[in-house]
Amino acid sequence: MAERDPVPQRLAELAAEFTGTMILILFGCGVVAQVVAGGLGDHDSIAWAWGLGVTLGVYVAARISGAHINPAVTVALAVFKDFPWRKVAPYALAQTLGAFVAALIVRWNYSEVLAKVDPDHTIKTQGVFSTLPGNGTLPVGTWGAFRDQIIGTAILLFLVLAVTDARNDGPAANLAPVVIGLIVVAIGMAWGTNAGYAINPARDFGPRLASFLTGYGGAWRDQYGELYFWVPILGPLIGGVLGAGLYKALIGRFLPAGGGQQPVDLPSRSKYEAA
Repeated sequence: MAERDPVPQRLAELAAEFTGTMILILFGCGVVAQVVAGGLGDHDSIAWAWGLGVTLGVYVAARISGAHINPAVTVALAVFKDFPWRKVAPYALAQTLGAFVAALIVRWNYSEVLAKVDPDHTIKTQGVFSTLPGNGTLPVGTWGAFRDQIIGTAILLFLVLAVTDARNDGPAANLAPVVIGLIVVAIGMAWGTNAGYAINPARDFGPRLASFLTGYGGAWRDQYGELYFWVPILGPLIGGVLGAGLYKALIGRFLPAGGGQQPVDLPSRSKYEAA
C-alpha cells in the first residue's frame, strides 16, 4: 500500500495554500475594487497589485506547500513533476476556498462604494471579482477568451518552470517569488485585454461564487448573457499543462541533471516530502 501523509502534514500544506491564495486575492480583487468602484488607479496599478499579490502569496506559502496558489500550477506539476495526484483535489479546494474568503472580505470592505457606483450589482462592477471576455466592454466572445486563457496560462507555467527548475540558473537569494510576480505583471500588461488574465481557476471561481452569494445574480454569465464561468477554469487547466509540457520538451530535456542553482520556491514537493 502507498504510504499516506501524516495528518498534520496535510493540514499544514492545505493551510498554506489557503492562506497564500487568500493573500493573492486580497490584493488582486482589492485593487480592482479600488479602480472600478473608487476611481483610484488604472490598468497599470491593477497589473502591479496582482503581481505583488502573487509575490507575497508565494512568500507566505512556499516553505510549507510549495506555494502553487493556483490549480493550474498544481495540475501541471502533477502531470510533469511527480507532484502526488492524491493532493491535487485538496490543494485546488484549499486554493479556491482561500480565494472565496478573500473575495468576501473585499466585498464587505468595499460594500458602500460598490453600492454607490452600482446599486443593483450588475455587470458594471462584476469584474471586481471575476473576469469577463473583453473585460466586459471590448468585442471578444467566449471562444476568443478561452483561447486567450490557454495561451496566457501556458506562458505562465512555461516561465514558472524556467524560474524554479533546480537545473536552471534561477533567481538567487530567495528572489524567485519576486520574479514570478513580475511574470504575472507582464502577462497582465501584455495579455489582459481578451479575458482579464485570470490564468488561475481558483482566482476566478472563488470570487465569482462570493459575488454571486452577495448580490451579483448574473455572476455566472458574461455581458452577452452566455454562461462564462467555465472559461477561466478549463482554459487555464489546459494552458498550464500545455505550457509545462512545452518547457519540458524545449528546455527541460536539455538541461544537465543536477546543474544550476537550487530554487527556494515552488518546488514540486513540499519540505515535508523532502524530509
